[in-house]
Amino acid sequence: MEQFIISISREFGSLGHEIAEQIARHYNLTLYDRNILNEVANSRNVDVAPLHEYDEERISRIFHRTIRGMSTHISDHVAQLQFDFLKEKAESGESFVVVGRCSECILKEYKGLISIFIRGDRENKIRQVMEAHHLTRSEAIYMIRKKDWRRKEYHNTHCDYKWGDSRNYDLTINSSKLSLEECVQLLIDYIDRRYKKISE
Repeated sequence: MEQFIISISREFGSLGHEIAEQIARHYNLTLYDRNILNEVANSRNVDVAPLHEYDEERISRIFHRTIRGMSTHISDHVAQLQFDFLKEKAESGESFVVVGRCSECILKEYKGLISIFIRGDRENKIRQVMEAHHLTRSEAIYMIRKKDWRRKEYHNTHCDYKWGDSRNYDLTINSSKLSLEECVQLLIDYIDRRYKKISE
């Protein structure tokens, strides 16, 4: 069986994580997201809580230095631990689904990579976040802006191209135009077709 790696990047509130969960379940693949840090911490016998504090965090250049090509900021080290973990899994030949973590960038050398970006309409995302987190409209808007800004800055710090730029993904989908189930089915159909091409 040929290796395939499904990388899913997403806007906050676009149901990207829910879609990733269903795709992983459909193909019976491991889903890597924040749980990567748990595995890294277990393998190195360290406390995972401080790692989560710096997960997908933008690096402030005011309090950051690079000496002989090595970063002094803990956020850089936490990011690199996750990148190394994903590369190890990919190098081993494992097939998996991964959410975020600049995976469409750091794993681009692998033939079996299928990269997807999931976005959504503003009002749909606000409603999703309000319902999921029991927030007011203004609180949901603030959370969406904060989360997406953080993801964008984190991605753009570690990659050579911009977060969400459709030219850098195999497929970009607006999850607001279909139901969750229809989005998942559309992506499964695309992945199946891509897998046939990969296997040729």
